[in-house]
Amino acid sequence: MEKGHTFETVVGLVVLAVSIWFFQYVYTRSSWQGVDGYTLTAKFDLADGLTEGTDVKISGIRVGKVSSTSVDPETFKAVVVFSVSKMLKLPKDTSASVATEGLFGSRYLSLTPGGEEEVLEPGEEIMDTTGSMNLENLISKFMFSQDNKK
Repeated sequence: MEKGHTFETVVGLVVLAVSIWFFQYVYTRSSWQGVDGYTLTAKFDLADGLTEGTDVKISGIRVGKVSSTSVDPETFKAVVVFSVSKMLKLPKDTSASVATEGLFGSRYLSLTPGGEEEVLEPGEEIMDTTGSMNLENLISKFMFSQDNKK
């Protein structure tokens, strides 16, 4: 090999090594990786903004993520399946709600632990749920209710 080709090869290998390290670093620090935990389910009347990979938070701290969303063919409610860190033992009376980061921010699943001694087992359903608020519907209700009062 010529001296110029050796230098180019070494530089190429260094760039490749740094790229691999960078992608590995981003992967371990991001929400791309799975949550080592157990699965729970919640049903909502309205679950706008919850999709696969959406964060699950308690007190604003990420503790899991949404695994899947679907519609119950009998009740037509949104069924949200999500995982929660196995370190957390959530009480049976935990509530779930669809929350928004800021006024127009992204949505996430917010959990509020209750006070019961008995805990949720993997695969169980959270019964106390509050769906997402649709800002457009709230504004239109306010506007039309004002028109009817005149």
